[in-house]
Amino acid sequence: MKKSIMALSAALLIGGAASAQKVVFEEYTMDNGLHVVLQNDPSAPVVITSVMYHVGSKNENPERTGFAHFFEHLLFEGTENIKRGEWFKIVTGNGGTNNANTSDDRTYYYEVFPSNNLELGLWMEAERMLHPIINQIGVDTQNEVVKEEKRLRYDNSPYGQLIPEVKKNIFKNHPYRWTTIGSMDHLDAATLEEFQSFNKKFYMPNNAVLVVAGDFKTDEAKQWIEKYFGNIKKGPAIERPAFPEEPITQTIKATFEDPNIQIPMIVAAYRTASMKDRDARVLDFISTILSDGKSSRLYKKIVDDKKMALQIGAFNNSQEDYGTYILYGLPQAPFTSENILNEIDAEIVKLQTELISDKELQKLQNKYENQYVNSNASIEGIASNLATFYMLYKDINLINTEIDIYRSITPEEIRTVAKKYLNPNQRLVLDYLPKTEKATK
Repeated sequence: MKKSIMALSAALLIGGAASAQKVVFEEYTMDNGLHVVLQNDPSAPVVITSVMYHVGSKNENPERTGFAHFFEHLLFEGTENIKRGEWFKIVTGNGGTNNANTSDDRTYYYEVFPSNNLELGLWMEAERMLHPIINQIGVDTQNEVVKEEKRLRYDNSPYGQLIPEVKKNIFKNHPYRWTTIGSMDHLDAATLEEFQSFNKKFYMPNNAVLVVAGDFKTDEAKQWIEKYFGNIKKGPAIERPAFPEEPITQTIKATFEDPNIQIPMIVAAYRTASMKDRDARVLDFISTILSDGKSSRLYKKIVDDKKMALQIGAFNNSQEDYGTYILYGLPQAPFTSENILNEIDAEIVKLQTELISDKELQKLQNKYENQYVNSNASIEGIASNLATFYMLYKDINLINTEIDIYRSITPEEIRTVAKKYLNPNQRLVLDYLPKTEKATK
């Protein structure tokens, strides 16, 4: 009885803390299709202006991969009213910071300024949308920047080809099969007109969401938004073809040799549900059970107790159309990749046949409560979440209700989802080997 009362008290306390973090926002759509989200928080004198475009690597021509990521760089080159090389100087000179990032599904730009510079941030993002300068000088400059990034993150990085190798084997039809950074040969072969055409197609107000979060006056912000974005013309509707994948019904086996490593890695990867599917959240729980921290099942058994692996991990990569669930391990001699895979499979079978304990479930819920609070603890986190939930999930209020989904997940669901997706005949097994070593399987 005492334990039950303590558990109830803890649940009420956590629930109260999460409720206190509720994000209040206002949203509307302009005549040109730009969706606007305003989230007022005067607790600190800072404000973020962010724009998310619904374009990522999946929207590229298969013969011109890397365009979306390329534009993440290219659209900092300058505009008709911001000279080349001046973008970052303007931001830092006014006490701000900025950045951008690209995924398979979207591209995201933002500036954080002292709150008295909100108008500047809005003007700069409107300039990026309305007046970008896309010329050969900028293309050539950013081509070299992207090539260096590829060398650093992929070509010369230990295990840098892990995700690209998984993607190209898991997806046969969907554009997720290529990497966000794309092919350097494709970028080299592209004409200036192709870059300009890509910009006109995707970087339009009706393919974007603008989020303003932080300390600002709402009426003033709306006036400036209309002033700077209102005259940008709506672009043509974008066709978004579906790329269905046939189910994986037998194990895909692949090998990759990496000259940057000395220790092999075994990888098991499964194609899973869209980020919009409830199953994606359950798979998040499964990742936490298996490999989040030293008390997780895989780490404790394979690394800590049996000393079979130097490293072990599992993560759920949820995306707009499909997800990818990846498990990996680095065997420690005399154990082999096959030994590691057998141990991983044994733990998955346990999840498929046995219910997790109430204690494990409570631990999971506590962890995700904490993550929920932390994700909305800054204006940067709030702005990104609002844009993402609106753009990719089609449900902006998930910023407040997604935690309720995690709270409602049951041990039975965890068992069911493990059975549904994590089976040997539904996966890729990748032997990721040092360059000099041959596959032994």
